[in-house]
Amino acid sequence: MINNEMQLSKIMIFWLKQYLKYLIVIAFGFYFSQSAAAADYKFKFHHFLGSNSFWQTQILQPWVDEIERNSNGRISIEIFPSMTLGGRPPELVQQARDGVVDIIWTVNGYTPGMFPRSEVFELPTVFTNDPEPVNLALFDLFESELKPDYSGLEVMFLSVHAGNAIHMRNQAVRTPSELVGKKIRTPSRTGAWSIEALGGIPVAMPVPELPQSLQKGVVDGAFVPWEIIPALQLQHQTKFQIEGFKNERIGSLLFQTSMNKARWNDLPDDIQKIFKDASGPEWWAEIGQKLKQGEKEGIKIAIDSGNTHIILNEDETFQFTNILSSVVERWIKNVAKKNIDGKALVNKARKAIAFHYSNQ
Repeated sequence: MINNEMQLSKIMIFWLKQYLKYLIVIAFGFYFSQSAAAADYKFKFHHFLGSNSFWQTQILQPWVDEIERNSNGRISIEIFPSMTLGGRPPELVQQARDGVVDIIWTVNGYTPGMFPRSEVFELPTVFTNDPEPVNLALFDLFESELKPDYSGLEVMFLSVHAGNAIHMRNQAVRTPSELVGKKIRTPSRTGAWSIEALGGIPVAMPVPELPQSLQKGVVDGAFVPWEIIPALQLQHQTKFQIEGFKNERIGSLLFQTSMNKARWNDLPDDIQKIFKDASGPEWWAEIGQKLKQGEKEGIKIAIDSGNTHIILNEDETFQFTNILSSVVERWIKNVAKKNIDGKALVNKARKAIAFHYSNQ
């Protein structure tokens, strides 16, 4: 009898604890929903990666948290990942310009040719191996050189990723000749030009489509950085990860976080200041630092899964960069059609990157 009563008592205590946990969850949910409801300025933030991706957990969510915290409850930003508000990744820029959503994070290259000046920071031999000084160079040149690309948008921050490394399904690559005829995924026209210069066949697609394309053999490989490996589980779809001497990459990719311009213009100065304070050069540099850490974690996952990490030697790397210098010339000729002095922009970008690289 006593044992039965003790057992019953334990069961009651267990369920009481579960009930209390439930009440706490409900209370917190109510608190945060009330806080959001009480906010003076509410924003919908749309992007294409998952809620557990590196970019959301390490970059976008901390930025949102900083703004909300500094607003003392006046600002509420709800993130909608994985295109949950509809459309496809290439439509995000237009969604922001049309005011369908308030804020977007997206890849410039998903809308080829729409951001021609900004492409300079994606070019191989301009971007080499470090996103931090490149992000600071982006900040330096934004107002004077890049701003005309972003009509209808108020840019919060820009960032390159840590560079296009080569991921291959089942073939090691040490020379450009080993890419000839291979179908390689690219997210941008600058990446496509690099693949063409190396003799490969570029296949354009948003990155969420990559795992299935690798699995089905639609592509033989891809140009993406290491940090995306865990989000897409690329260690299971590829066997080889290749990069150049001293982490040199085949150019990069530019991302933007931007707000609808009309929505921005309607905000009072003190609210605009909260956004700008969270989006200064220190933040652009911090993103670069976070991306470098993400690279270490991503490549470790691939190696731990049994993949082969190939680091080209200096001579092997030169074979690639020697060919890829033609991509810079191709870009200069292309943007000249839009009355953009590409050669001058390349020189300014390289100079700004070198300055911040030497001051790290």
